[in-house]
Amino acid sequence: MTDEEVWDFEERFWTAGENYYRDALSPHCVMAFPSPAGIMAGPSIVQSLSGAARWSSVKMDQRKIVRPNATTIVLGYRAVGRRDEGQTYEAFCTSSYCGSANGWKLVQHQQTPAMPDFDK
Repeated sequence: MTDEEVWDFEERFWTAGENYYRDALSPHCVMAFPSPAGIMAGPSIVQSLSGAARWSSVKMDQRKIVRPNATTIVLGYRAVGRRDEGQTYEAFCTSSYCGSANGWKLVQHQQTPAMPDFDK
């Protein structure tokens, strides 16, 4: 998977729905979100999307990509997600992917909310 493809793959986790998660998520995935969501794993991740509002767009910058071996990709970035009604959310994120005969699957994702810069 090229760098551009993996970033497109990652963006769809923000904007796509349950079907995308079913196809692209490892059944062993672990995700860590701010409260109240907390830590989720496996099938409960897809179940949590039922009826949940998705982000209409996401901007990812400060992008870092590491490929420690041929079957692992680790991403780090700052995301700014926007909903249709104008709500925004900013977080520092990491995601890890593993490649196999079944394609690339997300195995880990974590979000740390960005704190406002009070010095400005």
